[in-house]
Amino acid sequence: MSSLRELVTVATAGIENLTPAETAWEIDHGDVLLVDVREPFETAEGVIPQAVCSPRGLLEFQADLASAHHQEPFIPQRRVIAYSTSGARSALAAATLQQLGYHDVAHLVGGFRAWLTAGLPVDAGAGNGPRDISCPPLS
Repeated sequence: MSSLRELVTVATAGIENLTPAETAWEIDHGDVLLVDVREPFETAEGVIPQAVCSPRGLLEFQADLASAHHQEPFIPQRRVIAYSTSGARSALAAATLQQLGYHDVAHLVGGFRAWLTAGLPVDAGAGNGPRDISCPPLS
């Protein structure tokens, strides 16, 4: 039986890992789908500009082309960068996207916390809970 730490370590070893600066560069210079996999209540503290919200528990449903819940921004040929609070969930999310046939996938090492520590821009959340978030939900 594997532990969570082992699962994250295996996922991280099999995906592209980006620093906050590398992620910012990609957002500025490419057609990137930036996916915030945090829960809605977590996004109230802010989100990375241009991110779309796809909570970790919904990601597979929204990313799978065959799913009745597929969301348009998710296209297997598109560059996708996932992030979470500290990077564990986004590593698992990126590995899962690879399993779904996404080949140009990465995650932000250290997650939103690393982004904040690097002093990079943040769109402020309303701070009032899941209904008042600045991360646009997928339609």
